[in-house]
Amino acid sequence: MRASRIVKEGIQSLGANKLRTFFMMAGTIVGIAALTVIMAMGKGTEQNVMKKVNSFGIKAIMVTAGGGKGFSPPQEGITTLKLEDLEAIRSQVQGIELLSPGVMKRGSSIKAGNAQAQATAFAVESDFYDAWEWQLTSGEPINAEDMSTMARTCNLGTTLSRTLFGSTDPVGEYIQIGATRFLVKGVLESRGTSPSGGDMDNRVLVPLTTGMRRLLNVDYISFIRVKVKDIKDLVPIGDEIRKILHERHHITPPQEDDFAIVTATDIAEAARGISGTLSILLIALAGLSLIVGGIVLMNILLISVNERVKEIGLRRALGATQSDIFMQFLAESLAITLLGMLFGCLVGWGASLLVGMYAKAPVIISWEPFALAVVFSLTVGLFFGIQPARRAARLKPVEALQ
Repeated sequence: MRASRIVKEGIQSLGANKLRTFFMMAGTIVGIAALTVIMAMGKGTEQNVMKKVNSFGIKAIMVTAGGGKGFSPPQEGITTLKLEDLEAIRSQVQGIELLSPGVMKRGSSIKAGNAQAQATAFAVESDFYDAWEWQLTSGEPINAEDMSTMARTCNLGTTLSRTLFGSTDPVGEYIQIGATRFLVKGVLESRGTSPSGGDMDNRVLVPLTTGMRRLLNVDYISFIRVKVKDIKDLVPIGDEIRKILHERHHITPPQEDDFAIVTATDIAEAARGISGTLSILLIALAGLSLIVGGIVLMNILLISVNERVKEIGLRRALGATQSDIFMQFLAESLAITLLGMLFGCLVGWGASLLVGMYAKAPVIISWEPFALAVVFSLTVGLFFGIQPARRAARLKPVEALQ
């Protein structure tokens, strides 16, 4: 019996009982669809992580007041980081290109005419723009003169600018932060969301001296942005900064740090760790669906063998060998899983698009899930199809015909 004829007869047999065939395919469809969605979301998440890393800056180190592990936005009201710490780092650490300190206040009340908003106020130095690689779309940045004169000037983020002024360019207009009036000098380019998920464009920048003395009345800073000259020095410089702050803050193990040091690498590793753990769990669930589907497939094929005993006996009597019978049932098993794979890929592709459209989750459809789908389908079809095929092949012609 030729291979093409075996396959043809196997497919005809499946078509004779469509409902049973569907139930045998169901597990494979669910498993492959889940695998396709998981990998599409995984790819999208990875791309999103890289965007956040690039937004943070691959040559940047963030030193923030307050302890804790992992990346978190700078905290308010924590007084452990001072300008003296900044100067110590500047004078003692080699390989630093820029140091940019800042202090912040979330939920600042900001008004312009009849419009008002809640935004984060940042007091920064004039090197903020180079340290953060953040440029303006219009106007001028805060400069050294603004710092030295404690000028009441500011730059707006795009979200805040739209909220207060709509589509009008706000340069030259005045806003009020709390009870203090500020002249808008420029508008920052859009930066999107931060690594922690906040809107980086809903902010206002004022000179550090003005912010510390006139606006916030504080003698501490919230963070120090460090930009290194060479990316290979990122970790050594971070360790050196930690050592300096330990000495200045009189911290000795096992005392917890009263500051946090984070790099782009830390953000990427943390995000990938969370994403990787979730992906492993979901892939395990998809694998379980495939295994359950394979068990269902095997049991229904075993029932099919019992129902088709006379057919098998007749084929054997007409000259079909044990190998022919074995290959026919194995071909049916493979046909079911491959058809299930095809439908599963289509369902997964459609579900991925819906997730990206309505759940706003990042998804990227690539060739990898389809390649894995073929491998998994062939594996399930072969592994769970062997036992029914072997039982059918071992039936003796005379006993089968009886």
